[in-house]
Amino acid sequence: MPHVTIEYMIMMPILIMQIFLFPLTASWLMNIWIDSRRTLALQDIASHLGSTIQQLYFSLNHDTISAGTTTYSPGLPPFIEDLPYVGNATLRTILEQPLNSSKVLDLTVRLISTRTSVTTSVVLGPNVSWKTSSFMGNSTKAFVAAEKLSDGTISLSFGD
Repeated sequence: MPHVTIEYMIMMPILIMQIFLFPLTASWLMNIWIDSRRTLALQDIASHLGSTIQQLYFSLNHDTISAGTTTYSPGLPPFIEDLPYVGNATLRTILEQPLNSSKVLDLTVRLISTRTSVTTSVVLGPNVSWKTSSFMGNSTKAFVAAEKLSDGTISLSFGD
């Protein structure tokens, strides 16, 4: 009979600890899974936006294309798990060889009200400029704009 009491004294704290440990572990694992899923969705959106910008640039960069403006609505989902996202970009010049005449557009897409964000880079030519603007994913009128100027410069931006 005394052995049963000793077993209960040993097992009760372990059982009580499991009552708290299993839900906390499950919650922690679910949060990791949700963050990974959101990051993957943001990476897909950033990749799509970067590809769209690069295609617009290369389309307008041809000598046969005259000066003008074009816009493109990328058709992205407005929300990721009911959360809106915003995209911003900055243009920088590459100083390393062999791409020293190129410019890189660093595109950052961030999920609003979370810390989740991703960055992608798009290599463009030397005749590109970027107008500071934001891509609001939850806007029904969000688009990417490209304008070819008469001097051959291509000005890119987001529009709403």
